Amino acid sequence: MNLRQLEIFRAVMRCQTTMGAATALSMSQPAVSNALKQMESQIGFLLFDRINNRLFPTEAARMIYEDSEPLFAMHAALETRVRDLRDDKVARLRILSTPPLGHGVIAQTLVRFAAANPKVRVGFDVRHLDEVIEGVETGAADLGFGLALGDTPSLKVQALHEGAMVCVCREDHPLARQEVVTPDLLRGQSFVGLEGETRMGQSVRTAFEASGVPYEASVMVRYCGTACVLAAAGLGAAVVDAFSPAASGQAGLVVLPFAPRVPCVASAFWSGLRRPPVAAGRFLDALRVTLSVTVPHLVGQGG
Repeated sequence: MNLRQLEIFRAVMRCQTTMGAATALSMSQPAVSNALKQMESQIGFLLFDRINNRLFPTEAARMIYEDSEPLFAMHAALETRVRDLRDDKVARLRILSTPPLGHGVIAQTLVRFAAANPKVRVGFDVRHLDEVIEGVETGAADLGFGLALGDTPSLKVQALHEGAMVCVCREDHPLARQEVVTPDLLRGQSFVGLEGETRMGQSVRTAFEASGVPYEASVMVRYCGTACVLAAAGLGAAVVDAFSPAASGQAGLVVLPFAPRVPCVASAFWSGLRRPPVAAGRFLDALRVTLSVTVPHLVGQGG
């Protein structure tokens, strides 16, 4: 029995007459009767007893009707899902982000976005930039977010905030009262550096070299968030992106401008081969609102 035959059979069971089933299915009464006879011929036993031109379901028919109920419940749910997708009532949005944005402005935006878009199912994870890029390129994520992205021809990139690296230190650090921190002021100070393999680490190292100051760190770390944790613990000053101090959740950190200016662009990106879902545009709009409130307070405040 195929799905169409089951549909006709179930209509006859509900309506108890072939005429009623024909009306419900927009078919002719002879077509329903012929379909029932064909079904009984195929399965090899009667589904209905015919008595005085009335149909009485057999016990086998009742069992088939009950067993087919989950199948048609799934079909009804699938039809509802298709209608919702067509009307943009249900969507899926998969997001990957690096820690500075993911633990800060992205998380803040998700709270409001989820409340405003209850039908959108969101998947979210925080990873290293190379993994975020790979996830977007392979289609595992619809949107990626990162800092200092660099050249990525396979992606469509949109700049969200064009900021600069900052210096962080504890409130009791000798540099805490400086208006601007330079490599020369960091000379001889205990310093938490970023590994040279990272894009931001390379940029900071270049700024030190341009100022004629050796890039000598007491501790080298990979992530800006780790540098903030160590700076808050009193290990020294660090030069990090402007988002990491707040995202790290460390109290007592002072955030100061760093010169020479080291650009650090926060970007959203998606695959150049696939169109992002409609929900991605709504999320980006919500994120811009978060940034408009957050960015003015990133530099110059203690944690």
